[in-house]
Amino acid sequence: MDLTWRPLKLEDSEQLAVLFAAAQDVDCTGEHYSVEDLREELDAPNIDLPTGSVGAWAADRLVSYAAVGRRDLADPVDMPRVETLTHPDFRTREVADHLMTWLLDAGKRVHEQFFPQAPLELHATVHENEHWYAGALTRAGYRRARTFVEMRADLAELPSMKPLPEGYEVVGFEDSYNDLTREARNEVFADHWGSALLSPEAWRHRITGSKDFQADLSYLVLTPSRDRVLAFVLSAFIASEAAATGVRELYVEYVGTRAELRGLGIASALLGHTLVQARAKGFEKSALSVDTTNSALGVYERCGYRVADTRFGYVLPVS
Repeated sequence: MDLTWRPLKLEDSEQLAVLFAAAQDVDCTGEHYSVEDLREELDAPNIDLPTGSVGAWAADRLVSYAAVGRRDLADPVDMPRVETLTHPDFRTREVADHLMTWLLDAGKRVHEQFFPQAPLELHATVHENEHWYAGALTRAGYRRARTFVEMRADLAELPSMKPLPEGYEVVGFEDSYNDLTREARNEVFADHWGSALLSPEAWRHRITGSKDFQADLSYLVLTPSRDRVLAFVLSAFIASEAAATGVRELYVEYVGTRAELRGLGIASALLGHTLVQARAKGFEKSALSVDTTNSALGVYERCGYRVADTRFGYVLPVS
């Protein structure tokens, strides 16, 4: 099999969208990406395309790709994220081995450039239907370390939602709260497995500056002086998913509450408010992803979410 391997470029987004569509037809991961979605991903500040990406070409057709995304902090472990996808017709052992070798080498390069003093782990996420990818990771020495579930709620059948406890109020997200919200997210998720600090640049690109961010369906709980975010729900709408499925689904990117306020029902009340408002704005479903070891699973179930899909976190410690 004669394939040409070279780094990806932003203009490869169209070919990448075709590749994702071909894989989705077989893997049924429920992910639908537009050219604009993938261009935004390739243009992320944590991926350097010349050194952190590669694509395999059969003549003028992109049939496989891989990328390594650096983290903004290694505390105490450097955990760059690796990802790859291959067209079903090209899923051979030879291609798998090439991809795994490339990911390891590229992961080491990124690590040496940014966090050479920290231990290194490569982290990958695999949908339960991506058997070829899971097999390639396993042969390369990765171990399955975590299970994540994607949960969905039918907004036409929401349970009764409790209001916020007395003394707290819902505040709509505004850009003036952007830095305070990032600070809260970084603190709340500091002890979550596989999570790392987000820099202002990564935060803007991935969350509040993304074309998918829904500021009008993102809500905060603030201190009385409004100088600190105590809790938050941040939402996104992926238009390409709606175009593919015909369903308007609100994706909840983050739900978080400061440690000192947990157990008061603030997260469920704020999320419940978000879902009611989403329904009023014409959304039919909502989705979110959560680690199965996370105690918030019960919060989401009380808000009407049910497990729909499963993904696994794979890890390769690199000495």
